[in-house]
Amino acid sequence: MILAIVDDLMFVSKIRAAAGQGGVSVTFARSSAAALNEMRKAAPSLVILDLNNPRTNPLGIVASMREDPALASIPTVGYASHVQTDVINAARQAGVGEVLARSAFTIQLADILRR
Repeated sequence: MILAIVDDLMFVSKIRAAAGQGGVSVTFARSSAAALNEMRKAAPSLVILDLNNPRTNPLGIVASMREDPALASIPTVGYASHVQTDVINAARQAGVGEVLARSAFTIQLADILRR
């Protein structure tokens, strides 16, 4: 199971379509609390983060994951606008495993979901 912490309908749709085509199970969370709750119920194989979504506090989620031994090893992929280098750099410093521009994430989505 992959956990996507995304509430942008365009990206929810893209992720859902790619997951359906690849036969991959994706669960969506729209808040930090819901995301951490899902991770603690069943550790996902990957967490996808919309780094441009302040409502979900993606870097706070990553910090909480790193502090919890049961969650610390879960791989993370985040995406952000390519012009927001401050967000990209902050995500890398926070420990997001892979940070992509939104366009690159969309192009690589099928491969990301198959990992």
